[in-house]
Amino acid sequence: MNITISISDARVSNDPRATLVTYSLGSCIGVSVYDPAVRVGGMLHFQLPAADPDTARAKANPLMYADTGMAWLLEKMAAMGAVERRMQIIIAGAAQMFDDKGVFNIGRRNHTAIRKVLWQRGLFINREEIGGTSPRNLYLSIADGAVLIKSSGQQRQLASA
Repeated sequence: MNITISISDARVSNDPRATLVTYSLGSCIGVSVYDPAVRVGGMLHFQLPAADPDTARAKANPLMYADTGMAWLLEKMAAMGAVERRMQIIIAGAAQMFDDKGVFNIGRRNHTAIRKVLWQRGLFINREEIGGTSPRNLYLSIADGAVLIKSSGQQRQLASA
């Protein structure tokens, strides 16, 4: 049973039949978080680095931003029994999309932002697939914490049970 995470969206589950999935990660970043002790997983698909310059928009949709989106995701996972020190974090995305000259560098800025947000909480990324020019799909199996990435007709397992 796939649970789809849209752009500026997040979900949390402890259903072993569920796979969290987000599609078309371009300059956005997908964050997969899993606590193997309680088998709780969550996924965030955020678009922009920080809510600070646009607080009204952040109140309307905190999942659009790395900082407010991660805070929401970690809070919901903790409510289901997950503990931050046990969390396995895998990220994907931050591609250079539609910005050949790197004027905006949204992907790079998103990558820097998520690393900072996690570091401030004492959390670190276990694995990542970042950059490039192709969009990616990210999958997290709640049953075993397996993480799969599909991109350009290829698939890679970044974590397994």
